[in-house]
Amino acid sequence: MLAYRHAFHAGNHADVLKHLVMVQVLRYLGEKEKPYWLIDTHAGAGAYKLQGRYAQQNAEFENGIGRLWERDDLPEAVADYVALVREHNASGALKHYPGSPALALQLLRPQDRLRLWELHPTDLKLLAQHFGSQPHTEVHHGDGFSGLKSQLPPPSRRGAVLIDPPYEMKADYGLVVNTVRDALKRFAEGVIMVWYPHLPRLESQQLPQRLKSVAPKGWLHVRMTVQQPDAQGYGLLGSGMFVINPPWVLHDRLRDLLPWLTEALAQYDGANYLLEQMAA
Repeated sequence: MLAYRHAFHAGNHADVLKHLVMVQVLRYLGEKEKPYWLIDTHAGAGAYKLQGRYAQQNAEFENGIGRLWERDDLPEAVADYVALVREHNASGALKHYPGSPALALQLLRPQDRLRLWELHPTDLKLLAQHFGSQPHTEVHHGDGFSGLKSQLPPPSRRGAVLIDPPYEMKADYGLVVNTVRDALKRFAEGVIMVWYPHLPRLESQQLPQRLKSVAPKGWLHVRMTVQQPDAQGYGLLGSGMFVINPPWVLHDRLRDLLPWLTEALAQYDGANYLLEQMAA
């Protein structure tokens, strides 16, 4: 249960899609003066060294952020995300990748709040070292699925939730659906972002439809498929983000950049994307 370490996957194509969407959501929330909260249910270590032994084991970042690093033709929203990553790499070389908490801290204003949950003891220690002393930030040790209940609704009734468990256990898929259902009862107007891996397994393929049943209106679903299964029929094909109560601008921004991004991250000729939404 506690074997997963995101450091192995930091900066890969799935992180690119997840963080690009998250940045756009937080930019939108920051357009109004009223404060908002971001609650991250599975925060990991919060920041990662790409030269470390975990990240270097498979060097997944090379087919993610690494493919965008030197390009000078980035679409506006992609350029915004990459610029935030560059702030963690002052030398100009790609050596560090900010996790969701680090990116969020770059965007949150003094009146906003960040709440981070992590269960893995090693990642929790790193998370606390990096973010425990940051203003308006709380680091919690525990299961983010259950911990989320104590955070909703935020006092300002403005906020976003990022739910991105490792999905190593099949039970995680059901926990995601139940957590989203409960979160909407407590905070119906909140923006809920669910990341999921695009895998050749039934639970992964069914998750978007299960989330649609929980939130029949007011959602956006984006999925990007950039690599083929391995010889045994396994592997991370891509990833998706299911956003409930999405910013109204998000669909059009993703529509404009997804053809470019899919081509930039494609690892085979059949790479493709899906973008769909149901207005509230």
